Amino acid sequence: MSQKKSATKKADPKKNTTSLSAKAIKKHDIRQFSSQVVDGVERAPSRSMLRAVGFNDADFKKPQIGIASTWSMVTPCNMHIDKLADDAAAGANAAKGKAVIFNTITISDGISMGTEGMKYSLVSREVIADSIETVAACEGFDALVAIGGCDKNMPGCMMGLARLNRPSVFVYGGTIMPGCHNNKSTDIVSVFEAVGSHAQNNISTEELIQIEKTAIPGPGSCGGMYTANTMASAIEAMGMSLPGSSAQAAISADKTKDCVEAGKAAVNLLKANIRPKDIMTRKSFENAITMIIALGGSTNAVLHLLAMASSIGVKLKLDDFTRIGKKVPVLADLRPSGKAMMSDLIEVGGIQPLMKMLLDAGMLHGDCLTVTGKTLKQNLANVKPYPESQNIVHALADPIKKDSHLVILKGNLAPEGSVAKISGKEGLHFKGTARIFASEETALQKILDGTVKKGDVIVVRYEGPIGGPGMREMLSPTSAIMGKGMGKDVAFLTDGRFSGGSHGFVVGHVTPEAAVGGPIGLLKNGDEITIDAAKREINVNISKAEMKKRRKAWKAPKAKYKRGVLAKYAKLVSSASLGAVTDLAE
Repeated sequence: MSQKKSATKKADPKKNTTSLSAKAIKKHDIRQFSSQVVDGVERAPSRSMLRAVGFNDADFKKPQIGIASTWSMVTPCNMHIDKLADDAAAGANAAKGKAVIFNTITISDGISMGTEGMKYSLVSREVIADSIETVAACEGFDALVAIGGCDKNMPGCMMGLARLNRPSVFVYGGTIMPGCHNNKSTDIVSVFEAVGSHAQNNISTEELIQIEKTAIPGPGSCGGMYTANTMASAIEAMGMSLPGSSAQAAISADKTKDCVEAGKAAVNLLKANIRPKDIMTRKSFENAITMIIALGGSTNAVLHLLAMASSIGVKLKLDDFTRIGKKVPVLADLRPSGKAMMSDLIEVGGIQPLMKMLLDAGMLHGDCLTVTGKTLKQNLANVKPYPESQNIVHALADPIKKDSHLVILKGNLAPEGSVAKISGKEGLHFKGTARIFASEETALQKILDGTVKKGDVIVVRYEGPIGGPGMREMLSPTSAIMGKGMGKDVAFLTDGRFSGGSHGFVVGHVTPEAAVGGPIGLLKNGDEITIDAAKREINVNISKAEMKKRRKAWKAPKAKYKRGVLAKYAKLVSSASLGAVTDLAE
């Protein structure tokens, strides 16, 4: 089985399919920011510089549309985004704007996972937001299109757009097509889990290498309902992407058209003076939460939505996920807990029919404004249902899980909350004894060599936003657990994070984190820990007196980094329960 190929013809940038009605166009200064940079005799030096990068006389009278590209050869998720940025620029120019492409960074979770480098992953979200804000504010862009591919790109882009509050559209770079091994679809998580299977002697070294060689066939973000596809779906449900943007292959005619139309849409939003604050409302965040639950999405979405809400000034809390999660079922049978890939979901219609299903059931706010200039309800009016033959998205009457798989747990181990991913396949209750490790690397080694046994609650601590610093994802050890067939027998607890590809009995984002004296830092080997998803509780079986005694004896660890990015991050970052942001409002 090879990677599926799709047409690559360019969409016509002159054909505008995202225009707003004349009534939507408001009279206002559409060059509010660029005029400060290029208008007047005194701005001749600025114009001179811009002429060198392609501006002509007419361009100085057009609104400038910044195209934030996350292109990089660091990862397959982003390796094609340079071409998508060109497409978005063509759309903006066709709509009589003047596009200016600029770059921001990306890192690769998949490559850095399980290493010290992974500490920079969540930090990159803040760097992306900072850089988009910095370039756009400095250069005087009037509107923006941001194109993201890998996990942190999407919330990073959205946070930057939110801070600026200038007419903006987000574009998802698109999903990868699946690899294939033994006539079964594979992806990056297949490789991680194969490492565990190899340790269990279930597959040979030769087979492991074959899976490694075939799992990633080309450009695009990881192929299950992992963090990238989760966040892309959440952003579309929020109304900040054009309809269909989240469910398109990276290399496809649909994605090319999506980018061209996004460039046009940015100009139309500018004319209508529709800004992120008009779209990113509390109701739209509730829509995003509803979608990630229905899709069985990543735990990282909790962290990122909290951060995005903070950036736009919407008060979102962990308790909101619990409230909405009680009413919304898991409907999509997608990896990692399910069987289907994002490419399979695209083939049956993407997420639009699911959104229409949820809207008709009263689970989405249809009156939310979107980047089309229309409401969500208007965007979904003509969406057809899924084909009857598909078996990926279940009916509301036949859910995979009747309520959310994202369970916010509180108790004496997590007074401020923690985030569990409980699909129900592992059960809803786990009681075991703490087996504490000083690092993710040590935990992985002890899982692979058989030290970790049935009934263990693996505890990896001092991996929070401050303690890591950076809040590493624990895909390597959780995949090793699954690969060894221990998903129902072992629980995993950390103040760090999990990849969207992690599944099993996993609890992350434990707050307060160990580095600030949180209870997870007071645990001892052999402590009895109870995880009860039904009651939404996580507790250690020790008395208040014992907890007080341990807290009195606890000493704060020395900072691991004295200089550089991680040191700065550790000084600025908020608790994970607040989104782990570095610009938390006072």
